[in-house]
Amino acid sequence: MTLTPPSGLGPLAGVAQRLVDQTEASRASRHWWDIDADSYLQAHAEDLGEVDLLWCPEGLRERDAGLLGERSKLAGRRVLEVGCGSAPAARWLASVGADPVAFDLSGGMLRHAVRANARTGIDVPLVQADATALPFADESFELAISAFGAIAFVADPALVMREVFRVLRPGGRFVWSTNHPIRWILPDSPDPADLTVRSSYFDPSAYVEIDDAGRAAYVETHRTMSQRVRDILGAGFVLEDLIEPEWTPGRQVVWGQWSPERGALVPGTVIFNCRKP
Repeated sequence: MTLTPPSGLGPLAGVAQRLVDQTEASRASRHWWDIDADSYLQAHAEDLGEVDLLWCPEGLRERDAGLLGERSKLAGRRVLEVGCGSAPAARWLASVGADPVAFDLSGGMLRHAVRANARTGIDVPLVQADATALPFADESFELAISAFGAIAFVADPALVMREVFRVLRPGGRFVWSTNHPIRWILPDSPDPADLTVRSSYFDPSAYVEIDDAGRAAYVETHRTMSQRVRDILGAGFVLEDLIEPEWTPGRQVVWGQWSPERGALVPGTVIFNCRKP
């Protein structure tokens, strides 16, 4: 596997809220996840596991939720993981008999995925790719998944929907989780005392961390719930279900803005279950 070179961006110098284009968003996301891969996975390794499909910080796991259907029916199915990170979900799919391929933009994340493949003995194929320009043939997969991967970090999420639709076979499904849109207007704090509106729900600007030359070094984009649905339907999918997971009882993990106290009051995640006709 050949990995692309570092982005060349400088140290972080500030925060902005503005529109970004796809070139800027891709460069920023590769840069951020390359430099943050070690610390991110160190912080969340126990929760993510190496052979597991964790849908969200609320603690919903595929082995309990069954969002992909009966486990026995996953055997032999060709599956694409979008924005795989260290690829624990793809290895979980392989462990139940599926035939997954996992991709991510970040070489730093994929290096961890290679090592985890070796540690677990589950050698899932790994590809470095951009979710807005998938290097796969039309109708190559029967199922696609994404657990907080890629979609929140691209400038044009509708393009990801179209690309996944293209590579799925008729009847194929795309099940994916991302930040709940309501999270955008609230401070990035797990404290329920901070549940105050800080920005407009309707503001299309991205959250951008900039380097010392004013270039985007981290990008997270916002879509309202209606925009997410329009992205899905505009690509040609049928939206079969929309899940807003509640906090898992007894779970004491604090993950960024997510916490048991805040999770009892407002949703932090939304999961879309889509089907290609």
